[in-house]
Amino acid sequence: MKTIQALLAEDENTLALILVDALGQRGITLRIASDGEAAWKAYCHERPDVMIVDVMMPRLDGFSLVQRIRREDADTPIIFLTARTHTDDVLRGFDVGADDYMRKPFSVRELEARIRVLARRSYCAEPLPTEAIELGKYVLRRNEQLLCYADAEPMQLSHRESELLWALASRSGTVVESQQLLLDLWGDDDMYNRRSLHVFISHLRDYLSRDTAVSILNVRGVGYKLLLPV
Repeated sequence: MKTIQALLAEDENTLALILVDALGQRGITLRIASDGEAAWKAYCHERPDVMIVDVMMPRLDGFSLVQRIRREDADTPIIFLTARTHTDDVLRGFDVGADDYMRKPFSVRELEARIRVLARRSYCAEPLPTEAIELGKYVLRRNEQLLCYADAEPMQLSHRESELLWALASRSGTVVESQQLLLDLWGDDDMYNRRSLHVFISHLRDYLSRDTAVSILNVRGVGYKLLLPV
């Protein structure tokens, strides 16, 4: 199995060293950056498989760091690992482009599992063939993670946004169970991830709002259905 190369942006040195040791024993190589600017330079130099980012850091906070990365890179998986636990912080984390959000204190085993789920996208030896699907007036170009609308500038989606929309689009008109989406895309269907799924669905609804004939229906207690024009 390929060794995962991860970058940890964390100013608490004791915690960082514990994670280097614990994850190293599990086949995940962890590089440490002790502030936001150092993390940015390390990211540019190393392009890790996964980034783990604290929010409260000197020189450049985690939210600003992730925003800077996402301006040029929509692909690298990013996990926030932070003591900022308020719902507004979680929502902001996803808004700036994170793929996952973990609260401190946390389980190292859970962090390992989340890293592995996000790193799987890097394991393909060959590029996938181009896949595209029409969604009303939109076109989703899955492998490029682009959502195109007429002559407007294509919207760059995160990996998880693209995969979630593809999962709904490939079964449009039928209900896709929340549990299956969570297991396929998050690797776990716990309550925390269910809340994350709701946030991602909200993002997709915003992206698709230009075409009123396209909608994502919430089927209470079951899942979601993508409705397209006939």
